[in-house]
Amino acid sequence: MRTPIMAANWKMQKTADETAAFLAGFLPLVETTADVEIVIAPPFTSLDRASQQLRNASVHLSAQNVSNEEKGAFTGEISVSMLQEFSCTYTIVGHSERRGLYGETDTLISQKAAMLLSHEILPIVCVGETLEEREADRTFDVLRTQLSGSLAGVPAERVPEIVIAYEPVWAIGTGKTATPEIAQEAHAFIRRELVASWGESGQQTRIQYGGSVKPENVFDLMKCPDIDGALVGGASLEPDSFSKIVHFEQQGGE
Repeated sequence: MRTPIMAANWKMQKTADETAAFLAGFLPLVETTADVEIVIAPPFTSLDRASQQLRNASVHLSAQNVSNEEKGAFTGEISVSMLQEFSCTYTIVGHSERRGLYGETDTLISQKAAMLLSHEILPIVCVGETLEEREADRTFDVLRTQLSGSLAGVPAERVPEIVIAYEPVWAIGTGKTATPEIAQEAHAFIRRELVASWGESGQQTRIQYGGSVKPENVFDLMKCPDIDGALVGGASLEPDSFSKIVHFEQQGGE
């Protein structure tokens, strides 16, 4: 049984004070939540404050990126040991914005994932196709290439610990959401690829959906057999909105 995982990716939004205010309002809304893993990924500058507030909470902390280098002359980069200092459980790697805007390759993402695992931080590895790739009927080819390349450095025994986030680029921040049928088709393909490469470990790996997830659509998405959670952007910026996504089962009657 795979535990659902709901992760908030705030991107370049919220100061440290705004992060503290969010958590003060959010934590009481989810303090009795069971059987759902909750993850908050604030900007680097908020990790310290968030780490302090989450010390006695059941909510996990994630960074949004990490360097593939241990340390050194890499201006502007953040090392894995720096993330360990703030007790990060997870770190997002390979987000479509990192791939598209900053040219991150599957090889680099694989190096980052391996670096995180070697320091006992779990990677959330993002994959997904652009609108042009989907319209050219290349979705599965893109996903296969991204998966094999981005997970190349992951030992088989560690595969169940990582999280895959399927984020169709055409549905991120656009208000467009893949229908549950489209999302499930992609998730099922990812599941088959994981099993083909790593056997039973691939059945245990959790796969999130990311792409304009909202309280209004999360229940239908989560009913799909291969969708194990959500990587949430804009709808995670308000405590009430994200708490409703975390309590996705309650949205089914609305």
